[in-house]
Amino acid sequence: MAPTNTIVDTQKRVAAHLVGRERELELTLAAVAASRDILLEGPPGTSKTTILKAITEEWGIPLLFVEGNADLTPAKLVGHHNPARVLREDYSSDNFVAGPLIEAMQRGGFLYIEEFNRAPEDTLNTLLTAMADRAIAVPRVGTIIAAPTFRVVASMNPYDNVGTTRLSTSVHDRLNRLAIGYQDEPAERGIVTLRTQADGDLANRLVIDAVSVTRATRRHPDVRQGSSVRGAIDCVLVALQLALLRHLRSPHDDGYKELVYDAMTVSLSGRIHLDEAAESSPERVLREIWEGRFVLEPAIAEPG
Repeated sequence: MAPTNTIVDTQKRVAAHLVGRERELELTLAAVAASRDILLEGPPGTSKTTILKAITEEWGIPLLFVEGNADLTPAKLVGHHNPARVLREDYSSDNFVAGPLIEAMQRGGFLYIEEFNRAPEDTLNTLLTAMADRAIAVPRVGTIIAAPTFRVVASMNPYDNVGTTRLSTSVHDRLNRLAIGYQDEPAERGIVTLRTQADGDLANRLVIDAVSVTRATRRHPDVRQGSSVRGAIDCVLVALQLALLRHLRSPHDDGYKELVYDAMTVSLSGRIHLDEAAESSPERVLREIWEGRFVLEPAIAEPG
């Protein structure tokens, strides 16, 4: 179960750190408070890490990050004996260097494995005993018993299947799962406003336009995966600095539309991933989106 403060108190305090994620917070919190491990499945920039940071900070426990990739071996996850000390002293529990799994178990933290489906199958299988029995036997060290607040939390991007592995039935059977999608447009505007501290006519208009063009990258037919709300945040921040350089003070100024396009190019071109069959480029896609916003739909894009 959750630490001393009640789950209701935790929900109220954690919700203060989030914008528009009430349902996802409620479901994630219910799972981890019930001592369950969970897989958060969704594209980048959908508040998965923010939710976990807020919960662990509220509980006063560590959040240990691990990136899932081909180099994540069982030894890196569990830990290893210090080679120099082994040569001098032989194997012992004293010269064992704990990996993130053992550290999370001993400290009662969340082991957060990003890009879960990029980790090798034998590494993921190492987690099975820890998840099922809340304990793991380490050769020449002994059995490590997990502290009560230890959880395994994994995340994966359902739109990215390049270089990934199919999770086994055994792994799936030990994990709860929550699909997290993009937030709606008003919520994303709220996030961008909060993160950029946008204020004034120019900044407020930039928030509206940046969120609109960022969301459009997710619908473009040539784009396999569009940008997260992080792209909109950066678009606003870059545009505000460009506005200073160009002495642009209002969304009514002649250079406003071109300002947005230039900020889009910097902030979004590296965040969109084109379909392999698409005969296009990120810049061309962004130009089409920009034209759709500012040329084909002038009434919608009109500042003010």
